[in-house]
Amino acid sequence: MPQKATGVAPIATSSSKGLPGIGIEGIPSNGLFAGQTLRLQSVASLQGSAQHNIVLQQAQACFEQGQTVSALMTAGSKIEEALTPIAVIAFGDELKANAQSAVDALHALHIRTVMLSGDNLAAATRVGKTIGIDEVFAQIMPSNKAEIIQRLQTDPEGRKHFVAMVGDGVNDAPALAMADVGMAMSTGTDVAMQAAGITLMRGDPTLVADAIDISKKTWSKIRQNLFWAFAFNTIGIPMAALDYLSPMLAGSAMALSSFCVLSNALLLKRWRPKHS
Repeated sequence: MPQKATGVAPIATSSSKGLPGIGIEGIPSNGLFAGQTLRLQSVASLQGSAQHNIVLQQAQACFEQGQTVSALMTAGSKIEEALTPIAVIAFGDELKANAQSAVDALHALHIRTVMLSGDNLAAATRVGKTIGIDEVFAQIMPSNKAEIIQRLQTDPEGRKHFVAMVGDGVNDAPALAMADVGMAMSTGTDVAMQAAGITLMRGDPTLVADAIDISKKTWSKIRQNLFWAFAFNTIGIPMAALDYLSPMLAGSAMALSSFCVLSNALLLKRWRPKHS
């Protein structure tokens, strides 16, 4: 609901900053906690601390509903200092309408799907089952995302696998750089787009399958063109050496070779996204 309808007004803060893999921190200029350092952070980032169990007890009902939970804490000037939980805030993520079709399109291309999430296990598992994700990693820190990408690139038998990573946030940048192919959403952060090799021009997950499809079509055309180029030279060079090919025919064959290669490449203009 709009802020005016609910009577809620935002509180101005100073010294606001993002804490990668943790959350955000700032000092409110007014209100009950004016002048104190407050931090809104994920429950996963509290693991190993005394406050973790306290927050878990309060958030258990939200977890069972598959919601994402963040804790509002009063904090010292350093991350390592003691934190005091003052509120638990639950968020319900709404899936994009085409999320299911995006996963189905990847499965149709025989691509295994994996979700990396910093959310709690219940929320991440619910989303994964809803849209058909093959494997879900939950409650992971940004640095662990890159480690999981590296692990997926080589299976226990030592076989290599190509891994594509899709992300749009600051926390996704290390994993995007580690993956064989990094895909960032143009609606995401600049850091993610800099780390990725491909930027999808809309925040539409179905573009992932389309990008893979056009890349496969392009690679196929490259191989076809190499075949035709070598085929003309393999036939033409021996004929010229045996004096069976006049300069006029050789020039015509070269022009025909270039025409075939160019015409074959231009057939890519007929490609259209399957999921637009």
